[in-house]
Amino acid sequence: MVAKGIGASKGIAMAPVLLLKEETIVIPEIKVESIDQEIQRFKDAVEKSKAQLEKIQHLAEEKMGKEKAEIFGAHLLILSDPEIINTVEKGIKTEEKNAEFVLDRTINNFVEIFEAMDDEYMKERAADIKDVGGRMLKNLLHIDMINISQLDEEVIIVAHDLAPSDTAQMDKEKVLGFVTDIGGRTSHTAIMARSLEIPAVVGLVTITSTIKNGDYVIINGEAGEVMINPSQEIIEEYQVKQKQYVAYRSKLLRLKDEATVTKDGKQVELGANIGTAKDLKGVLYNGAEGIGLYRTEFLYMDRPSLPTEEEQYEAYKAVLAGMADKPVVIRTLDIGGDKEIPYLNLPKEMNPFLGYRALRICLDQTDIFKTQLRALLRASIYGNLKIMYPMVSSIEEVRQANAILDEVKQQLESEGIAFSKDFEVGIMIEIPTAALTSDILAKEVDFFSIGTNDLIQYATAVDRMNQNIAHLYTPYHPGVIRMIKMVIENGHKEGIWVGMCGEAAGEPPLIPLLLGLGLDEFSMSATSILPARELVATLTTEGTQEIAEKVLSLTTAEEIEAYLKSVVGLA
Repeated sequence: MVAKGIGASKGIAMAPVLLLKEETIVIPEIKVESIDQEIQRFKDAVEKSKAQLEKIQHLAEEKMGKEKAEIFGAHLLILSDPEIINTVEKGIKTEEKNAEFVLDRTINNFVEIFEAMDDEYMKERAADIKDVGGRMLKNLLHIDMINISQLDEEVIIVAHDLAPSDTAQMDKEKVLGFVTDIGGRTSHTAIMARSLEIPAVVGLVTITSTIKNGDYVIINGEAGEVMINPSQEIIEEYQVKQKQYVAYRSKLLRLKDEATVTKDGKQVELGANIGTAKDLKGVLYNGAEGIGLYRTEFLYMDRPSLPTEEEQYEAYKAVLAGMADKPVVIRTLDIGGDKEIPYLNLPKEMNPFLGYRALRICLDQTDIFKTQLRALLRASIYGNLKIMYPMVSSIEEVRQANAILDEVKQQLESEGIAFSKDFEVGIMIEIPTAALTSDILAKEVDFFSIGTNDLIQYATAVDRMNQNIAHLYTPYHPGVIRMIKMVIENGHKEGIWVGMCGEAAGEPPLIPLLLGLGLDEFSMSATSILPARELVATLTTEGTQEIAEKVLSLTTAEEIEAYLKSVVGLA
């Protein structure tokens, strides 16, 4: 059987399936015969949970350091909390009910109490209690828990969806690829897959219903195909293709230390998009000339509370120092939309992509913003920092953000803390009003970086997460291309450089067009850098300008896509 989805991350992988399917836990209410036996069952579940968490804490300390492993220490304290433990044991005794029922009710009550508190720190503890309570419940019910960062064998993960934090902690040695029901090429799950260099196919709709644990699958990340229980003949055919792909990637390494130059000598910059400092290895291995987008939101995810200034400083310092004098564009906090952070208790919204997110949150909750800016400025002495604000829609937001940045500079100076005075501040162009007023915005910033992932969905009114209208989400839309042209021209008129950090920057058919429109910097997943460098070396400035002129004369996305694919030999 062959299932067709969206190729999210290139490469071929084959392995048995690990199906991550969260089953609904049904908690029965049962009158028990032996109270002592029921209390012992509960105590056993607590001890088993403690043993699991102690093991996870130890591994987390080895992998991520003591500070980041502290969350598991907090969870262990909950398991020893006499208020929770005594409440459950008392409930079993007085009501003669089963441990699962009493525990579930107790956890829900405590979660409600903590969520209702005014103190932000105490509110955040609700998520911890819920997590630990769920672990105890699963142990009582003998439901296995899977930790995808600690696997014993090679697998391909199949799930309805994977949170960005899930993909970030995958063990690349064991997780050879993944497949999901939902998602598109620009969903954050897909973006992280490319950062991790893990083949992935998304948007398969019902794959979790048609596949089972232990099935053997082959993923073709480029074609967007998943072969379920293929014949030995097909397995051998794809083993050959896999070797060919690995050989092609190895051949490209000859370009690793080369500059990115067209046939007639025009140089452009190829940067990498990253999510964490751990991605640096792939960035350097693939010969990136800088980092065009460091998504700092991953520092805030998969944890119970905000990262401290010190934690952020160490993360930014590691990336800046790791890239030496190469440019590093660090985006300030961009959460909201499809990136939720439970402990911030952000409001549920009808249209989260158009709502309270990114710079809007930072300008409202300035303490969060100032902490990040302090960490960035402190780290700036270790490399070539460029700060970038996301989700800008007006000049007022840029001025407000810069005023806060100036305030932070003054604070650091008064405290005698060193920071570089020579860094650039730019903005992402991802909202149509920013593109349309880019002539105004260019006077106030040092650079633009075009974020096509959101610009396309806002400009075309197409939700990039919606499977039903995925065919309408396209970077080849004539309106999108005209917006990109406008932004580049307006940036250049004011003497600032213009880059692109959206996924379109790494799409081979679009590279000749973007060069022809005058784009200065392309930032993409690390694995796309060497193929892009190879392609640029075959092009000329005059030739790409002619390609751009031709594209601007075409009237449909279909025509433009077909033409550009023919240009790079993909038609």
